[in-house]
Amino acid sequence: MYSTCKSYSRREFLKTTTAGLAALAPANRVLGANSDIRVAVIGLGGKGGQHAKVFSELPGVRLAALCDVDPKRLADPVKRFSGVFSATDPRKVLERKDVDAAVIATPDHWHALLAIWACQAGKDVYVEKPVSHNLWEGGKIIEAAKKYGRIVQAGTQYRSDVGLKEAAEYIRQGNLGKVLWGHVLWYELRGSIGKVAPYIPEGLDYDLFCGPAPVEPLTRERLHYDWHWVWSTGTGDLGNSGIHAFDVCRWFAGCNDLPPRVLCAGGRFGVDDAGQTPNTQFTVLDYKPAPIYIENRNLPMRPGAKEMDQLLGIREGLILRCEGGYFAGLRGGGWAYDNDDKKIRQFKGDGGAQHAANFIQAVRDRDADRLNAPIRQGHISSAVCHLGNLSYRLGSLATWEGIRQAVSDFARAGETITRLQQHVLANQVDLQKTPMSLGPWLTIDQTTERITAVKATGRTMDTKEAERLARGSYRSPFIVPERV
Repeated sequence: MYSTCKSYSRREFLKTTTAGLAALAPANRVLGANSDIRVAVIGLGGKGGQHAKVFSELPGVRLAALCDVDPKRLADPVKRFSGVFSATDPRKVLERKDVDAAVIATPDHWHALLAIWACQAGKDVYVEKPVSHNLWEGGKIIEAAKKYGRIVQAGTQYRSDVGLKEAAEYIRQGNLGKVLWGHVLWYELRGSIGKVAPYIPEGLDYDLFCGPAPVEPLTRERLHYDWHWVWSTGTGDLGNSGIHAFDVCRWFAGCNDLPPRVLCAGGRFGVDDAGQTPNTQFTVLDYKPAPIYIENRNLPMRPGAKEMDQLLGIREGLILRCEGGYFAGLRGGGWAYDNDDKKIRQFKGDGGAQHAANFIQAVRDRDADRLNAPIRQGHISSAVCHLGNLSYRLGSLATWEGIRQAVSDFARAGETITRLQQHVLANQVDLQKTPMSLGPWLTIDQTTERITAVKATGRTMDTKEAERLARGSYRSPFIVPERV
């Protein structure tokens, strides 16, 4: 079906991207022991710039291309890595036969589409977290990886952390007993992103920046990074940072699928800005028999402070409570404790320093089983973040007592809500002006990954809006295809 595409002009190719990339996909290059793996990095913000450095320094890897829609962000890496092909349009990179693998570090709304395009073009893929922008997209990446025989690694690098791998095995062997619950904490200070008169950014192809998202004027001060806090391009701090600790918590607890139910409460407090995502968020995942709770906080301990709250010494990490003790940590590894809070064993971590190398080895061996963070696991952790955000977006204003009632079956949730209430009050938030929002319980079919019921306190809601948000919407020609 693709033979007619081979005679397309370059312009026609760029207009019919999905079919064009599949048509121009090179035959799989057989990589010998001494063959360089040629890598392109797409998206050159902080993380993308780091990827360019890390991959370029790996033995047997050659940086083949650099891409960013913003010429200003492209300029410095191009100077640093002289002689490397560069482009502002990722399609110009993916059509190249001298690129074996694409590293995707763009805004969230581009992740799935680029990953699928790369698979169709015969490239292996390292895609940053969250791997998708909505519940549906991750499954399409999995389909594309399988159909085109691609190696696809998720950027949840803590799965390559040497200490955490040791801790996962220690817990799996039952050294701390049965898992009772997991608590994910991500307390990271983030201030206002400002609010300005609507404008269209200059100096770049803004239509291409928006890609699948609507082309809308910005009302925030900065184009870059603050896209995280707008629904059309980002996933809030749940998908941005909290996903790291949650992914490890789920791994340790042995939860390999979506939870049967999800509920989220939160709000955007203490800032009057253009942000849409919550900066205070609590998500309950009804995994059986051990639930997982996720807390995201961006406000300090008190107004004007730089310090953040903590729980059992953790600000950005996880606590996994078991019958015989608990694990606490993430960055730098962590510790196992007994039930009297006495340290039992340390697991020294390295932050997942070999995650890129793990991807390259799997590419060289053509063996996806070697991946520490295979795409399905990246999809599940990303999808859970989307479900939490989806519940929040379907929510309505609620009292603290109403929130407690909604999660009354979970003792740990009640304790967390009390601490959260104290935190919000300590920041002098006027809940009369900006009340908390309580989302409904979403029931998920773990086999089909579809939302089957939406239940708020005392009532059942129609699933249509939930299904719409779970599926996402796209702008031609930047459409995640139904058939990859």
